[in-house]
Amino acid sequence: MTPRPFRFGCQAYRATSRKEWVDLARRVEDQGYATLHVADHYIGPGAALDPTGHRAQTLAAVPAIAVAAEATTRLLVGSRMFCVGYHHPVVLAKEAATLDVLSDGRFELGLGAGWLAPEYAAMGIPFAPAGERIALLAETVELVRQCLTGGPVDVAGEQVRARDFSALPAPVRAGGPPIMIGGGGRTVLTLAGRVADIVSVNFDNSAGALGPDSFHSSTAERTARKVDWVREAAGDRYGALELEIGAYYVAVEGRTAATADQLATRLGISGAELETFPHALTGSVDRICDVLEERRERYGLSYVTVGDAVADAFAPVVERLAGR
Repeated sequence: MTPRPFRFGCQAYRATSRKEWVDLARRVEDQGYATLHVADHYIGPGAALDPTGHRAQTLAAVPAIAVAAEATTRLLVGSRMFCVGYHHPVVLAKEAATLDVLSDGRFELGLGAGWLAPEYAAMGIPFAPAGERIALLAETVELVRQCLTGGPVDVAGEQVRARDFSALPAPVRAGGPPIMIGGGGRTVLTLAGRVADIVSVNFDNSAGALGPDSFHSSTAERTARKVDWVREAAGDRYGALELEIGAYYVAVEGRTAATADQLATRLGISGAELETFPHALTGSVDRICDVLEERRERYGLSYVTVGDAVADAFAPVVERLAGR
């Protein structure tokens, strides 16, 4: 089977002004990135966030996505991922449909079950067991699909209930924007394999914070197992799925301040382990391109997202591989 062409996304955290955000959106569009992602986190530095190892996000997702769409002409925009526990599902569905319309169909809808326990606590939102959060995700996807495909909405789940209306606005594309579901555990990846258009293969953060368990859950062997879970759940529709992964640790030789040795030390792993770690890309541009092609062959990963801090350094890889 012919491999799916590469696509590249940029996930942004650092912009603190309209100018920075618009400049970033236009720059990554010019560099050939397919998508500009923003996450869905709300709290800033402090006693809740600091111990988790997770960076703060300055801009809220929905308005940032709208501004990025307005500032560009080809770039896809979206959230990687909206946490369903933070949003009323009907409100989220309408916001998604509106973003799709206002971007002229350049919107990707990323949805996740939520995982950052201290953020839930800081916001006063109960952090339910993983099974309940994933069940909420499944019911939210059902609601969103109904809202985006037209006709009367009727969802009577354990956590999501909506009825007696048809959703507006109608999306630009029939069926609405593609839905990305991300996660690292078997239950959520099984759900993604069954109902998503794009599956983001991620850390297993069931502990509720970033840490050694997150990294150990995403070795080469365990990533292959995750892809197997998706394949098993997807069945005949597996060939239509797009598999995405976040390259969270990037060291481009001669182009980034961080080196491979520094990344290995930060992660507490050897240089050899770093080379095979699916969420890391290190070495020369040639070497990174070769690794991405090898990983596409092994795992089926063709959609790769990097952080805005390394977007410029990574641009030569995008220029070489995007669409190939």
